Amino acid sequence: MDSKYNFVVGKMFSKFPTKKSTTFVNFSSSPKKPRLDQGPTKVTQPGPGTLLQHRKFLPVYGVRNRLISEILKHPTVIIIGETGSGKTTQIPQFMHEVRLARDGIIGITQPRRVAAITLAQRVSQEMNSDLGATVGYSVRFEDVTSERTKLKYLTDGMLLREAMLDVLLMSYSIIVLDEAHERTVHTDVLFGIVKQAQALRKEKHLKPLKIVVMSATMDVDHFSDYFGNARILYLEGRQHPIQVFHAVQTQDDYVFSCLVTIFQIHRDAPANHDILVFLTGQEEIEAMAHSIRLIAKDLEGTYPCLKVYPLYSSLPSHQQLDVFRSTPQGARKVVLSTNIAETSVTISGIKYVIDSGMVKVRTHHPGTGLDILKVQRISQAQAWQRAGRAGRESSGFCYRVYTRQEFNTMLKNSIPEIQRCNLTNVVLQLLALKIDTLTFDFMDMPPRESVNGALWQLKQLGAIDTAEGTKLTKLGHRMALLPLDPRFSKILLSAEVYGCLEEILSIVALLSSESVFIIPPSKREQAVVAHGKFVSSSGDHITLLNIYRSFSTVTQKKQWCHENFLNVRNLQYASEVRSQLAELCQRCKLRISSCGQNMDQVRKCLVTGLFMNIAELQRERQYLTVESRQTVAIHPSSVLYGSQPHCVLFTEVVQTGRCYLRQVTEVDPEWLSDIVPEYMRHHRLLTCAR
Repeated sequence: MDSKYNFVVGKMFSKFPTKKSTTFVNFSSSPKKPRLDQGPTKVTQPGPGTLLQHRKFLPVYGVRNRLISEILKHPTVIIIGETGSGKTTQIPQFMHEVRLARDGIIGITQPRRVAAITLAQRVSQEMNSDLGATVGYSVRFEDVTSERTKLKYLTDGMLLREAMLDVLLMSYSIIVLDEAHERTVHTDVLFGIVKQAQALRKEKHLKPLKIVVMSATMDVDHFSDYFGNARILYLEGRQHPIQVFHAVQTQDDYVFSCLVTIFQIHRDAPANHDILVFLTGQEEIEAMAHSIRLIAKDLEGTYPCLKVYPLYSSLPSHQQLDVFRSTPQGARKVVLSTNIAETSVTISGIKYVIDSGMVKVRTHHPGTGLDILKVQRISQAQAWQRAGRAGRESSGFCYRVYTRQEFNTMLKNSIPEIQRCNLTNVVLQLLALKIDTLTFDFMDMPPRESVNGALWQLKQLGAIDTAEGTKLTKLGHRMALLPLDPRFSKILLSAEVYGCLEEILSIVALLSSESVFIIPPSKREQAVVAHGKFVSSSGDHITLLNIYRSFSTVTQKKQWCHENFLNVRNLQYASEVRSQLAELCQRCKLRISSCGQNMDQVRKCLVTGLFMNIAELQRERQYLTVESRQTVAIHPSSVLYGSQPHCVLFTEVVQTGRCYLRQVTEVDPEWLSDIVPEYMRHHRLLTCAR
């Protein structure tokens, strides 16, 4: 192995000398929090056998009757189940087997689409049922359920959308709120919606709604108090000993440190001892995957075959499944994942976890109106969750590429997303449910400034009429029907007026996906030349449209994407999203139209939703956002980088040392006065003044 990758673990890492390095989770019992265990049973790994045998091996199986008894007795139950206990796959089946739901559906929510899909697939196999029959799933732009579905795995966002049509959620008898500790914004809103539905159904003497809240770890007393002093059950898991190591010194480049650690393990560990690496996003993952494959190619014949698999939320379903397949004998699997693998999914064979200690977090600043997407330190709770993935099937190892001192300075728990995100979409959905956001029963109330900022943005978009006590307009009701950011919903609904719905569908679908560009470090120049064929002088949105138009006409899509350094997975995902959006537009009775090559119509349409995301070039050759007067720059990845047009609109701001605009398109300042005259009366452009 090249010397630059040949680090000695003993010098780079030190063992974490605490109880948690050998015993991971230790729950105590109390009268309020009964512990469900099976006694001192010796745990052994299951050999080859039926799925039923594997189910019986899970710790939760031995307490089946006690669990059912507790759920029967209480309207709301909180279950703390250690990692590996089998709670997510087994408890819904237990309730179904004893007909606890009667004629209703058991809904199991997940924070991420990957988890909802893979869990439904696993449970349908265990129940020997076709996916979409007894067991199904529902995620954004994909519904695999039928009238026969009794166990329905769905993202929390999808259940929230169902509540918009039926606030009592009458089709459900039991709702399982899984991975509750993640506290996504949709999960937090769901807590209040489901709690309200339960109370209203009791008040109206309708069939009762049972709530089961499940998590691996969380502030249980906070949850219990919120759900009316709900019963808390502790469930023993199957966590094996884990040795945790920390970096001896602070690492300047966590990505490179992870890469070094992968090959250190690969050099010393036996074959079929797989590795899970936690990184921050798709671009970082794809770049590391490329580096690993290059290095592994030079090591062929010396060490076990190394297979690399990325895992992130926008990865198409059929490629997500590759991660969960068994590693061939004599090989090693390296999974490069975002925080999606912390708790939502279980990957067999993982013996080693490498924790970068970083996560990509979107934080909204109401004062500036900007969404800042930045990489930051994880919390201690996240660190322990990540380490726990190494102990699912046998004893394991966790290598943290940060020091013990850095671990000690981390926050104990992550800040709930609802206290740091843009609430515009949440407020729109709550208003569609006829719920007053300012009085809604949040578990942790979001900042008042964020709520007011969301109401202001919705008013600017024409979704609400504050003169009528914050009531949705006709446009607002239509916007709420679309599973999109309200700005994109407005653009899509405006496309009919500008005669460019075909083009806007493609652009919005691509903006709903991850980046379609691939720029391998070793072939940067070739990639730039290939991408140049699609570049529009108008900016990134039209460039994306050009790419999609070309992609949709070719037959050999995989080969074409390879030749043009484009991500076929993300383009295929965008194509699926576009089809679903087109169906929704037809339901909204929008006329499908195309503007051909008249891209001015497309850019004008983009202004209808992104007019609050305008930046103007100043005399100092820097850009200033019109809304918040923030100094920003065009991101180097933009096709407009270096060209400095006078006035641009952008999709988002990313802060990496300085604030960069991403997905940028040039617009004519005069369009702004024509399209959003009221807004522009309060936000004067220097360009217009000149």
